[in-house]
Amino acid sequence: MYVFENFYVDCLVKLAASFLCGLFLGIERKRRFHSVGIRTLVLISISSMAMGMISYIMAEKSAVPGDPTRIAAGVVTGIGFIGGGAFIHQGMNIRGITSAAVIWAACAMGLACGIGAYFIAGTTLVTSILCLVLLGIAEGHMFPAEKTKILTLVYASGNIKISEIEKAVSAARLVRQDMNMEHSLKTEELTLRFIVKIPKNYSLEQLTATLKQLGDLKLISIAEG
Repeated sequence: MYVFENFYVDCLVKLAASFLCGLFLGIERKRRFHSVGIRTLVLISISSMAMGMISYIMAEKSAVPGDPTRIAAGVVTGIGFIGGGAFIHQGMNIRGITSAAVIWAACAMGLACGIGAYFIAGTTLVTSILCLVLLGIAEGHMFPAEKTKILTLVYASGNIKISEIEKAVSAARLVRQDMNMEHSLKTEELTLRFIVKIPKNYSLEQLTATLKQLGDLKLISIAEG
């Protein structure tokens, strides 16, 4: 249904509202370090808005018996399968979620063009591109720690302060999510395994030098989970 009498104003208001809904949900998810990001949820939100308007226009302009929106529903279902194939699971990291959302957005724009709703297609296209470019830059600055990896530390002795090590890891801009400890009764070695979110640019050498000062560090490694 149209909230405003002017179609173009109605479309822009709904686009802005759906953008804000996806934006706020995306920020909340990223603050909790989940895989689904800001761009993904914004794209899904604005694409769903476009599909909702498309379905209404198709039903409103239909001049033949039957439900023309069933065709759009079938297309959306098929695109869902294609989007699912874009996901790649690498250890504890999931890639391709944004690509799947882009496929969803392309589906919405194609349907809009198919029924002649070029304004909906155009505004969705422009918003999607701005979302991918600008929000990608903003997301990188706001939430630099992106990839999940396992940080393994092996100390020759268990006589170390765990709290100091945790502070050193946090100071290196690594976001700690969990920690496991293993103490060897034979060798007295202490093994610490941190599940961390790591930013794109981090210095392993600087982290190693800091951790060496806290005890007899024998091994340090950062690997995929």
